[in-house]
Amino acid sequence: MFYLCSMEQIITQIQEYLWTYLLIGVLIGCAIWFSVRTKFVQFTMFGEMCRLLTDSNETHDKGMKHISSFQAFAVGVATRVGTGNLAGVAIAISIGGAGAIFWMWLIALLGAATAFVESTLAQLYKTQGKHSFVGGPAYYIKMGLHKPWMGALFAVLLTITFGLTNNSVQANTICSAMDKAFGWSPVIVGVIMTTLALTIVFGGIHRIAKVSSLLVPIMAIGYVVLALVILIMKYDLIPDMFAQIFRDAFGWTQAGGGTLGAIVMTGIKRGLFSNEAGEGSAPNAAATASVSHPVKQGLIQALGVFTDTLLICSCTAFIILLSGIYTQSAEDGIALTQSALQSEIGPSGTIFVAIAILFFAFSSIIGNYYYGEANVLYLTRKRSVLQGYRILSGGVMVMFGALASLELVWSIGDLFMALLTAVNLTAIILLGKYAFRLLDDYRKQKKAGIKDPVFHKSQMPEIAEDIECWE
Repeated sequence: MFYLCSMEQIITQIQEYLWTYLLIGVLIGCAIWFSVRTKFVQFTMFGEMCRLLTDSNETHDKGMKHISSFQAFAVGVATRVGTGNLAGVAIAISIGGAGAIFWMWLIALLGAATAFVESTLAQLYKTQGKHSFVGGPAYYIKMGLHKPWMGALFAVLLTITFGLTNNSVQANTICSAMDKAFGWSPVIVGVIMTTLALTIVFGGIHRIAKVSSLLVPIMAIGYVVLALVILIMKYDLIPDMFAQIFRDAFGWTQAGGGTLGAIVMTGIKRGLFSNEAGEGSAPNAAATASVSHPVKQGLIQALGVFTDTLLICSCTAFIILLSGIYTQSAEDGIALTQSALQSEIGPSGTIFVAIAILFFAFSSIIGNYYYGEANVLYLTRKRSVLQGYRILSGGVMVMFGALASLELVWSIGDLFMALLTAVNLTAIILLGKYAFRLLDDYRKQKKAGIKDPVFHKSQMPEIAEDIECWE
């Protein structure tokens, strides 16, 4: 027990050092730079994002078994919308207060431009896999930067972060919610989750995409409707709630700059865990889509950041803040969200959150698995390795998360998220110029009246040899 506690403290100290002294400034700096360089694409082309989503049911390359743009969006949102939205927001509020929500919003608004750049690059450098396109940061690092060792490093880190540690976080949250709502043993819930996860992940990306495209809309709409009902019930408290968020965001009611630093760091960390902008995860899903221009999937994945943080995370924040229970309770994580909702609508609130997190987090588990699979395939094509990874990701780590402590699984997740983000940000800073050129080309075609812009790799002759698709 002493050894476990010591390891937990060491991991926590390392990840806090990385976030405090290395990543936060770089993350915000990149988000601002990409926003300016793309002429704030996340705002100026928001309408186009929504239009593309409604037009994305058809795939190109007829006769080939590819993932539609909407399905790729669903997989991306499935991994974004999960534990971070219900438990992560609660942790941010319990540590950083209402002000942490402002910084979650800010990193989402700016980070959507980062998400656009990384997902556009994933489309540009995607390759043709056995059953669908495959790509992501490992691929654009190898093909765009010509640094296969760095691509391999990213692939290893992403496989660990999403396929292993993040799945532990999701499983831990599900078990905590089920225990509070129904008193179910984490062992029993862990066994059930493991069985379901293994059944789905052995079906590959097509089964994952189908399950995600079904679960994501249902769970998101239901949760948003509930939050709207609570907002209507407590409409008179809404002005004070927003005033508190903005007041606390800059530490005006706290004592000292150290408190402000904790608020900022907590908000950004939990925001990134939730929306994943710049982390290099969503590009793995973006690369699978069959579209006529790389920018299309970049725009759709940027919309995913808004869906995750500005919509779903805000719903959780409003429920907790309007309840006021976070100032009276020592609970954190999913238990705080359940208690807040229980105070609003009664005992059924605890059960609703348990069911919601089951859908949210389980869809994240299967989406996380695919991210890891794409990067395992980057490292090796040996079937035995892939099968071993499936058992480890969908089985062992899900069960580990069910039994481990909340603090341990979140600290491990934050540590690997920091390392992963550092590698990906380095790559997209160096390759971002190609995403900017693609966006300029897309805008030019739209301005010329072309409803469905098309890209051909001959439009970038200097890197055409590095691009495998887009003939």
